[in-house]
Amino acid sequence: MKVRQFFAGILIGIPIGITFLDTVGYIAKVEGVSMQPTLNPDVRHPDYVFLNRRAIRTQDIQRGDIVTVKSPKSPDQILIKRVVGLPGDIIRTHGYKKADILQIPDGHCWIEGDHIGRSMDSNIFGPVSLGLITAKATSIVWPPSRWQHLYPSMTNHNFPINTSKVSAG
Repeated sequence: MKVRQFFAGILIGIPIGITFLDTVGYIAKVEGVSMQPTLNPDVRHPDYVFLNRRAIRTQDIQRGDIVTVKSPKSPDQILIKRVVGLPGDIIRTHGYKKADILQIPDGHCWIEGDHIGRSMDSNIFGPVSLGLITAKATSIVWPPSRWQHLYPSMTNHNFPINTSKVSAG
């Protein structure tokens, strides 16, 4: 009887867990230096962030948000970057090979790492389809000394030329 209850619990628990991870969010380790100093200021003690999947479903993405995206160059790789430009924005790039100034096309955004020059981002591969965004980082959850909510911020980034500034969080 206990074996049957065990397997029944697994059969019910697994779909509930998968549904939670797919619709609400999950915790992930941040690797690399591209988002320094915001994330991983000390790479020996990496940050773990809560990735909110609900924000993507409700399309609650704004300039300054930190998001995860499927890499346009390697779709099996997930990148974590800051949204700098949204559809229709005119932005200054940091060495993008096609233009110094460009307008973000409909259905796309411009993403950059906070550590300019040490990041594989839109300055390398151009505007990114909004459909490639997988989650929005909303909090640092580990280590405890770094617990904090991640508010939209454009510190260290150029504001779009044609929009008003967002708060520097």
